[in-house]
Order: sequence, then structure tokens, then C-alpha cells
Amino acid sequence: MNKKRLYWVLQIVGWSAFALINLLFVSLARGITAVQIGAYFSLALFYLSSTHAFRYAIKEYGWFNLPITRLIANSLMGLVLLSLMNTVAQVLINLAFDTLNIYEDLRPLVILVNVFISFLYYALWGMMYFLFHFLDNYNTSLKYQAKINEIKLNHLRSQLNPHFIFNALNSVRALVDENPVKAKSAITQLSNILRYSLVMDNKTVINFEDEFNTVKDYLNLEKIRFEERLIINYDIEERAYKYKIPPMMLQTIVENAIKHGISNLLKGGKVEVRCAIGDDDKLFIYVKNSGQLKPNGPKKKSEGHGINNTVQRLKLIYGNKASFKIYNSGNEFVITEIKIPKQSLTLE
Repeated sequence: MNKKRLYWVLQIVGWSAFALINLLFVSLARGITAVQIGAYFSLALFYLSSTHAFRYAIKEYGWFNLPITRLIANSLMGLVLLSLMNTVAQVLINLAFDTLNIYEDLRPLVILVNVFISFLYYALWGMMYFLFHFLDNYNTSLKYQAKINEIKLNHLRSQLNPHFIFNALNSVRALVDENPVKAKSAITQLSNILRYSLVMDNKTVINFEDEFNTVKDYLNLEKIRFEERLIINYDIEERAYKYKIPPMMLQTIVENAIKHGISNLLKGGKVEVRCAIGDDDKLFIYVKNSGQLKPNGPKKKSEGHGINNTVQRLKLIYGNKASFKIYNSGNEFVITEIKIPKQSLTLE
């Protein structure tokens, strides 16, 4: 059961139970009538709608991103306001069902008691809602931490595998006599990639610029290996540098383009990396490479592993606010598209 459905089930069952329990006590004391049933279920409906409105305000105005003292203050003010509204609603419901005793129900002490009791009900609901949110967030954080550790280990194995190191060192060795300056630059790029992989903290997101610099170093090394067989194009909008993205995400996509695209083509091909900001203020990442996806063909055991992990990480970090697509473009290219919101992280 997803969280939205679970929320509504708990809301309906919880407030229905509130009405039934109150009716039980009333029936034990003086019997029960259809009017009382209608009145208590009307009150339960008000509790349900008012708590849902409270939840909407919490989510809409980002209360969970506020400092804890501000969150507590806002919550207390909200609970008091709900309690006052509920007391007014009780008077109106009693008036509608013709059960209002003006001389008894409108006494200041009775009104104060009703406000206090309403506050207790709302406070109990609030504690359960906040507890559920923080426990769910903690559980999601644990899942993310486990996944990022797995991603990091897999990426380190990929970056440090003998083929990659062997090819990179061979490319550098060929340049030592021919072009010493370029050889030094290649060694620096290789060390940058290895350092980035080894010292990167397990952060949820990092600056786009840091990730992009590593991608450029990686592609520059591959350019040495493939020479004229690899054409690289970049088109990065300036505003993209203000965004943050999951670490090693773009690197994984580009590496996938080289491994399963360019390296399988005798004539080589092209890798294009483009980033822009959409009308919805999301970062649009577009990687285009020569090659073709073969969804129905045989796959190596490791093929697609990086893509699957990327999709799972996006889901864990952004929920439904990010998107991922990979597809063939004609008969010559594969396109990977990712959209990431600037803020509104599921995890902080």
C-alpha cells in the first residue's frame, strides 16, 4: 500500500473510530438516537477535513525544512487555531441538529473545556503525523545511504578496473615521447578522476560543476584512446552551474555511453553532453551518443547496472519530481534524458 492510500485509510478509520467510541459512551449513559449519530459523524468529518487542511499547509509551506523551534511554534499555533475552529464547528453542528443548549453549551467554562479537549485530539493527531514523517524520512535515509554506498563501491570498481587503468596508462605512455606536455595533462586528468572517486563524501547531492569537471577529464582521457574515432560536444547553459546533482550520476551516464556505445563501433562516434534549464525551473541533462539500445538482445551481466542504480537514486532522492529516460534516436544514436528539480529534495 502506498503512503497516500495508507494516509487516507488511517484518516477515515481513525476519525470514524472517534465517532463510534463517543457514541458508545453516549449509548451507555442515556441511549442513542439518529440525531446523535449524525452529529458525531459530522464532527468526525470536520476533524478529518481540518487535519487534512493542516497537513496540506505543512507540506505546501515546507514546514519540515524549518528550524525545529520554528516548526514547534508553527505547529502549536496551528493546533490552537484548529481547536478554536473545532469549538465553533461543534456549536454549529449542534445548532444544525437542534441539540444546542444555549444556556449550557455556550457557558465560558464549557467552551474552554471544549477548546482544551479539541486541542488534545489535534495534538495527538499531530504527534502521530510528525512521528510517522520523521520515521519514514529516517527509513528512507537508511535506504539511500545503503544505495549510495553500493553505488560508490560499484563505481570505484568500474573506475579502478584493470581495463580502464591499462588503456589510460597506454594512452599516456604513447604521448610521453611524442607530446610530453599533453602526457602530463593526461596524467593530471587521470589523477583527478581517481581522487574524485576516492575522496568523495557520501553526500546526497554535489555541485554540478564538480561532477561536470570530472566528466570532462574522463572524456579527455577517452579522446586520447579513441583519437579521431571519438567526437565530443558540450553545450552547458550557464545557469546549470547553480544546480546540484547526485554524485557520479552524469559520470555514470557518460561512461555507459562510451562502454556500450562508442567502443562497440569500428568507426567510433559522437558523445554530446547538453544541460539546460526548463520552463519548470528543472535542470535538463541530455547525453547523446552513437550506438543503439538492444532491449531484446542478450545482455552482459553487468550491462545496465549503472543505469538501474541511477534510476533508483533519483527515485530515493527526489521521489516523483525527477525523471529518467533512455531511448534510441533513429538508427544511429542513443539519448539519455534526466530532469532534476532545483530544490525540494526528499532527503536533506
